[in-house]
Amino acid sequence: MKYLIIFILLFLFFWTTQNKQSTTVSILSQNDTILALGDSLTYGYNAHIDESYPSILSQLSKYKVINAGINGETSAQGLRRLPKLLEEEHIKLILLCFGGNDIIQHLSMSQLKENLKTMIHMAKEKDIKVLLISVPNFTLFGLSPLELYEEVADETDVPLASSVLADILSQPSLKSDQIHPNALGYKMMGEKIYEKLKEEGFIN
Repeated sequence: MKYLIIFILLFLFFWTTQNKQSTTVSILSQNDTILALGDSLTYGYNAHIDESYPSILSQLSKYKVINAGINGETSAQGLRRLPKLLEEEHIKLILLCFGGNDIIQHLSMSQLKENLKTMIHMAKEKDIKVLLISVPNFTLFGLSPLELYEEVADETDVPLASSVLADILSQPSLKSDQIHPNALGYKMMGEKIYEKLKEEGFIN
């Protein structure tokens, strides 16, 4: 009886472990599309379109990456655009990067948080994965992290690329102005996100 109980417990342990792995690891197929959604940081402001981070990511990963970045857009405007973008049936992963213009325009940070969460929930309803990209707060004293991105990631259970932009924008040689990378900075952004996607098991 003792050995039977041990056997059952071991069986349940391995079954739970395998089931958890099968639900958390979801590698994209080559027919899947990645949607890069955001503002000028996604669009590639101050660089050629082929030098934007979505373009770099596409070159590295060999996946189709749609650059859905619009210069000057806020999270509320991105939220209004999202339903139309989600009509593309091959999209299986969204790279979500909003907040810079909300910060610059002194918009509500609590509303930014809710907009991000709503966009993530909309994606999940269509069984689309999300990688959230943190935008640092731009102050007179430099870059400071915004805790709301950690909160959004925790509350929606999505992975977070927390330091990508802060690392790039803290180096003058990687910036075209105070809030935008240059071509070299976007290249590094694409490389860092590529590595994050591999780390999270989205791509090989």
